[in-house]
Amino acid sequence: MSAQQGRVVLFDGYGGPDVLYLVEQPVPEPGPEEVRVRVVAAGVQPFDVKRRRGDMATWMPDTFPARVGNEFSGFVDAIGPEVTGWSVGDAVLGSTPAAAYADYLVVPAANLVVRPQTLDPVLAGALVAAGQTASGALESLGVTAGDTLLVHAAAGSVGTVAVQLARELGATVVGTASEANHEYLRSLGAIPVSYGPGLADRVRAAVPGGVTVALDAIGGDAIPASIEAGAAPERVGTIVDPPTAEKYGARSAMAPRSPQRLSAVVVLAAAGRLVMPVRTYPLTSVVEAHAELEKGHGRGKIVLLP
Repeated sequence: MSAQQGRVVLFDGYGGPDVLYLVEQPVPEPGPEEVRVRVVAAGVQPFDVKRRRGDMATWMPDTFPARVGNEFSGFVDAIGPEVTGWSVGDAVLGSTPAAAYADYLVVPAANLVVRPQTLDPVLAGALVAAGQTASGALESLGVTAGDTLLVHAAAGSVGTVAVQLARELGATVVGTASEANHEYLRSLGAIPVSYGPGLADRVRAAVPGGVTVALDAIGGDAIPASIEAGAAPERVGTIVDPPTAEKYGARSAMAPRSPQRLSAVVVLAAAGRLVMPVRTYPLTSVVEAHAELEKGHGRGKIVLLP
């Protein structure tokens, strides 16, 4: 790869993981209020998979060839003429719309967050989307120390962060997961229960008073089971299933991206108070990374390493 070229992941049409491919393109130049980032780690999230498959094409159609990837960590590589407060070489992380699977990307300077020296860059790349989604959801649901929170898919990336942030707030947390992940949830401070039929009964057995609030990160029967387990519908939020939420009087718990919320998560992670298991793949193995994510049931986060 020459100094003027960088690799980018593209896809020319919707389909399975093998529609993704790498090409070399000229390294982009930052605009007036932008910076160029040399990417060290790019998180892989379910949203990327859904977009690649075309699950959202009816309301979010793509123009092909399309790029993919919404979260990154790396180093400032070049600065636009109107940018202040950043210098070449600064360690950063942040969000970008569909561009992060690449060696270099250009982003608005306002989207960046400082990465502390004590925070590993790969872990930083794993926290961007999950950290903002989890913190925004808990804020939307008003979780406090007096709550008992039920987190569905608690061993996934969003669930992992949500469990730990809720524990930081002082809440009691019950998390659903396969039995293979129960000890992991205990290590995060959650009470594990197995998902599937009879979930509400298992939750009430684990916390006899029932739950007061619930976060759905998996869909299916999670919302009605949360209500059956004691949560009022208005305190049940989903980040994956708005139609079911509307049916049961629950709510969407999706919140807009916020560098301020991300910074708060980063501070906890840098202090060792928030962990995230990470499975890494080189950028050349993006097809394998997507295939692994689609299998489900994995702990934590998949991250690409350009």
